[in-house]
Amino acid sequence: MTSARKPLGSHHRIVIKIGSALLVDRKTGLKKDWLDAICDDIAALKKNGADVQVVSSGAIALGRTVLKFPAGALKLEESQAAAAVGQIALARAWSESLSKHDIVAGQILLTLSDTEERRRYLNARATINQLLKIGATPIINENDTVATTEIRYGDNDRLAARVATMTGADLLVLLSDIDGLYTAPPHLDPDARFLETIADITPEIEAMAGGAASELSRGGMRTKIDAGKIATAAGCAMIIASGKTLNPLKAIENGARSSWFAPSGTPVTARKTWIAGQLQPAGEMHVDEGAEKALHQGKSLLPAGVKLVKGNFGRGDAVAIIGAQGREIARGLAGYDADEARRINGHKSNEIEAILGYVGRSAMIHRDDLVMTGAAVKIKKAKKDEVDA
Repeated sequence: MTSARKPLGSHHRIVIKIGSALLVDRKTGLKKDWLDAICDDIAALKKNGADVQVVSSGAIALGRTVLKFPAGALKLEESQAAAAVGQIALARAWSESLSKHDIVAGQILLTLSDTEERRRYLNARATINQLLKIGATPIINENDTVATTEIRYGDNDRLAARVATMTGADLLVLLSDIDGLYTAPPHLDPDARFLETIADITPEIEAMAGGAASELSRGGMRTKIDAGKIATAAGCAMIIASGKTLNPLKAIENGARSSWFAPSGTPVTARKTWIAGQLQPAGEMHVDEGAEKALHQGKSLLPAGVKLVKGNFGRGDAVAIIGAQGREIARGLAGYDADEARRINGHKSNEIEAILGYVGRSAMIHRDDLVMTGAAVKIKKAKKDEVDA
C-alpha cells in the first residue's frame, strides 16, 4: 500500500536540495532576498520540530561571478578555483541569513568517497547528526575544490539523496527551476502531462527524464529520478518542486504544484534490511545472555555484554552477533576496529577512555546500525558439541 503524502511540517527530518540557478544570478551574483526567504521557511520547519539539512549548490556559480569568469563551460581548474572562492561567500551568506532566526549554520563539504566508503560514511553521518542534535543546520555541498570528474557526484541531486539516506531523513525536497515531473520535457512538448504522485519509479517513469535546463545546473530530471530511486528505496519520500518563487517551502505547504514520490518503506526498515542482506560479516561478536536479551528489547550492544571478538574488521564493517546458544542472532556495523573491540569487550562503557586513551562511543554497535536476524548459523563450538553428543 502506497504511503499517503503528508504536510512538510509533519516530517521529522528533512533534506532540502537547492539548485544553483535559484541562489545565484549569473550577472548579479547571490540572490539575497531569495536566500532570506527560504531561511524563513527553514526556521518555520525547525520551530515545528523538524531537523533540517540543506544541500546547497551555488559555490561554483557564485565564485565565477566574483572572479568575473565569462559565460560558458569552465575548465576543471577554473571550476575548482571558482568553488574555492564561492564556497566562502556561500557559507557566509547562509550563516548570516540563518542567524537572523538564531540558527547556527555548520558547513559540511563532502566528496563521493565520504558517502560510499563505510568508515568515512560513518564519520560524516556522526558529524551531521551532532550538528542536528545541538540545533544547528548543516549546509552541505560537494567539495568541488578537490573533486575531479572521476571521483565526483557531478550533481547535488544524488548527493542530497545519499545524505538523506545516510542521516535517516524521511523527506527529501529537490528545489530547482521546474515544478515537478512531466511525461516529457515541457519546454519541448506542449502536450506534456504533469505527474503529481509517483507511487513507484518504473522504467516508464525513468524514460520521462530530460536533461539539464540551464548552464548553471549540472543536473536535470535524469539526476532527480536517480535521486528518487536512492531516497525512496531507503524509505524516504521525495518532492520535486519549483524554487523560483520566494518562500518555496511555504508554497509547497500551501498547495503549490509539485511531484511527490512515495517511499518504499520506513528508513529504519530499509536500512536494516540492507545491513542484514547485503553485507558479508567481516567478524563475530559473541554476547552473553544479558546482552542478547537487551538486543531483543531494541537496545544497543554495549562492550560489557561482549564475551569474545573474532575476525579482523574495521570500524563500520558488518559483523555477526552470536548469542549464548552459539547461533547468529543479529548483524550490525561495528563501532570499533577489531583490536579496539577486543581490548574493551567485557568492560563497562565508562572504562573505555581509560583503556583506549580517548573518549570512544559508548556502544560496541549502536541500535541504529543493528538488525536482529535470528539466522540459524552455528559456530565451531556448537558443531563440536554435536559431534561430542
